[in-house]
Amino acid sequence: MSTVFNFTFVPWFRSVAPYIHKFRNQTFVVGIPGEAIAAGKLPNLAQDLALIQSMGVRVVLVHGFRPQVNEQLAIKGQSAKYHHGVRITDSLALDCAQEATGQLRYEIEAAFSQGLPNTPMAGATVRVISGNFITARPVGIIDGVDYQHSGLVRKVDVPGIMRTLDMGALVLLSPFGFSPTGEAFNLSMEEVATSVAIALKADKLLFLTEVPGIRMRPHEPASEDNPVDTELPLAQAVQILADSPRGLEPTDTAFYLQHCVKACKAGVERSHIIPFAVDGAMLLEVYVHDGIGTMVVDEKLEELREATADDVGGILQLIEPFEKDGTLVKRNRTEIERDIGHYTIVEHDGVIFACAALYPYPEAGTGEMAAVTVSPQVQGQGDGEKLLKRIEQRARIMGLDSIFVLTTRTMHWFLKRGFVQVDPDWLPEARKKKYNWDRKSMVLVKKL
Repeated sequence: MSTVFNFTFVPWFRSVAPYIHKFRNQTFVVGIPGEAIAAGKLPNLAQDLALIQSMGVRVVLVHGFRPQVNEQLAIKGQSAKYHHGVRITDSLALDCAQEATGQLRYEIEAAFSQGLPNTPMAGATVRVISGNFITARPVGIIDGVDYQHSGLVRKVDVPGIMRTLDMGALVLLSPFGFSPTGEAFNLSMEEVATSVAIALKADKLLFLTEVPGIRMRPHEPASEDNPVDTELPLAQAVQILADSPRGLEPTDTAFYLQHCVKACKAGVERSHIIPFAVDGAMLLEVYVHDGIGTMVVDEKLEELREATADDVGGILQLIEPFEKDGTLVKRNRTEIERDIGHYTIVEHDGVIFACAALYPYPEAGTGEMAAVTVSPQVQGQGDGEKLLKRIEQRARIMGLDSIFVLTTRTMHWFLKRGFVQVDPDWLPEARKKKYNWDRKSMVLVKKL
């Protein structure tokens, strides 16, 4: 194995570890449209879901079958009928849906049964269990249109699904439901996935979609200046829905977004829209900080707060690379534990991505902003600015007139933010005694 691989793999794997710990024993509901299966993405999706499950995540998989049913109808000389984006399911369409479901369940179970050597499924044991977990009711007649065998979710068998998940199995749900009289109804994958996520109080609802996500400016064309918005607050998502036409096609902005909003409003912590065209999209979305698609969340997951003793390990992990390259002065665990009350951190989804400490010198009316660190993963996103503002706020509350930093490499960042260079003799006497003249750090001061 090459040295380059070792050098890149080890820090990558360490960076993923906090997410592995965080999501263990959580419940994910994953909606895979029939279009993804028709595009040949099932084998890789199965491998990724098996990997996610192996890391302790409880998975409910809901598959769609839109193109498969349309194909069956075409073979029988019929065309699909829709009204307001909802399929009108007559007896022939119901037969086609049942045929498509049987075939897709077979393909999905086969995909999770593969175990060839040198593949991600080698050694994996994924038990796929499906059943009549969904009770349905008819859509009925709306605007004079009889939807016939098309239905809506009436009830989710939460105890039944939970018992199956407790067994360590992956639950597979088809977009079918049955009435108490045994009548079958064709449902939409999106509604089933959303209803199940809400009923289970799932931690995540993930839709694999034909679109890459929601753009920063959703009603303008894709461009480098209009990338995918990776984290969309619920309030903003609601506004986008209000400004968008009704989502009738899977490629419409509102099509999946409406279900993400519904789930978040009902208590699902995070809902995701991610592209099935990108290999490994689920892994990138779940285990990488910024993800690859759009995550709708009830509030910003990023939290700026004062550190506690529980944060010592995260701070050490964050600053260690900067200590090794000489950017920061080395601090051991004992020092950080002793001074933890001086630290402010930026935490995102349980992971610390930035920190800074404020050491006051009240006799001189100033304080030192030290250990200023922002993870390379989020540099340029404003976390440094947030830390600076919070440190300034803490200094003012303490009655300090200024703050200062000692730096050898990042002087320009501080100069742009109102700091000015002074001679080291300016330092408070207590700090001057600890000044490392060999290091030749610049002293920068900012008046408050």
